[in-house]
Order: sequence, then structure tokens, then C-alpha cells
Amino acid sequence: MKNNVHVKVDDTVIVVSGEYKDVVGKVIAVSPKEGKVIVKGVNIVKKHTKPRRQGEVGGILEVEGAIYASKVQLVCSNSKCDKNGKGTRVKYNIVDGKKIRVCAKCGKEI
Repeated sequence: MKNNVHVKVDDTVIVVSGEYKDVVGKVIAVSPKEGKVIVKGVNIVKKHTKPRRQGEVGGILEVEGAIYASKVQLVCSNSKCDKNGKGTRVKYNIVDGKKIRVCAKCGKEI
């Protein structure tokens, strides 16, 4: 079964719950099968790496970890919308046979 996620790569989102609540970031990767997303600057975890090739150095890197897509909302960019700069729910409209995402509050295409 394919799970649909309401966000896509390069969307601007805001985290609505958890340790990183109210942090705005850009979506780096989406995993619809797991229902998770990776957001720039959110859920920073330490990753231990070993040198794999000669001359490469190992160490501890700080990278973004995945969070559940249900913990993020798209940010509406319409200046006339009440939700401008805040998280908004997503509605879907069909225009010319294509399914497009729109802001649930103002109806502007996202």
C-alpha cells in the first residue's frame, strides 16, 4: 500500500510538535513508505563514521534525522492569508485533470 505524504522535497514547512516545535525549515528528503521527512536543521543526530578508504577520516558527524510527516505543516506564502508564515493544512483540487495542493485557509496554490 502506498502512503501519500502532504509535503514534497523543497517545500518550506514548520514543525508543529516535539522538541523542535515552531522551527521552520526546508524539506530535504521524503520517504512516503515510512511516512517520514527530513527537514534542514531539525532533529540533529550524531552519526559515527569509520574511514572506508585510505586517506579518509572517520569521526562523529551531525546530520538531520527523519521525523514523521504528521509533525510538519506546509507554510503558506500568500501575504493576504491569515496563515502567512504559519503552518496550514493542505487541500487538493483538480485543475485540468491534475491534482494540485492548495492552502486550506486561503485557497492559493502551494
